[in-house]
Amino acid sequence: MKPLTAPASRVLAWVWIGAVVLLMGDLALRGSGASSLVAAAVLLVSVGGVYVLWLRPKVVPTERGVRLVNPLRDTFVPWSAFTWADVTDVLRVHAGDRVYRSWPLRETKRAKVRENLRREGDRFALDDGADPRDLRPVDLAARNLRAEAERRKARPAATADGGAVPGAEGAAGVEGADAPVTVWAPDALVALGVPLVLLVAVLLFT
Repeated sequence: MKPLTAPASRVLAWVWIGAVVLLMGDLALRGSGASSLVAAAVLLVSVGGVYVLWLRPKVVPTERGVRLVNPLRDTFVPWSAFTWADVTDVLRVHAGDRVYRSWPLRETKRAKVRENLRREGDRFALDDGADPRDLRPVDLAARNLRAEAERRKARPAATADGGAVPGAEGAAGVEGADAPVTVWAPDALVALGVPLVLLVAVLLFT
């Protein structure tokens, strides 16, 4: 499966980043003084925010499990711990009694959210036999994750000669865990922290 993202948010993010590049170029050519430095720092902070909120979040199915990439933290749920995926207002991945929410994959239709909340916990209300073309994108993503989990669990954990499943030997970090793991995302913290430090420095020293 390919990474699952929110296309509209990603398009808006790249549009804003393009606008920031143009604005930064204008500041470099025509700007001067402390106000230009402050404006440049604010633009960089906005790019960090756009990256964290719109570009970074995704749901990534891998050989070993599914990784929920949210704005500031990543959660990895191994297929062995995966028990269900459903949709309320967002896509949710269940691992036993624990429920992990995905930031980017959201249900935007209020009536559909209310329907999902009413039937929450009723797995038999889901029609996994429906035509994919009739499903809303986030419902289709949940169904695909459920199918992928079933397929992965049906595969043997090792090859006939006792070796590891191809591709699994390269897994590292949280993807080597046997239980769900949530960690802070260094790239997100850097993307927000560095521009904020620059902005504070500009405000203090200009």
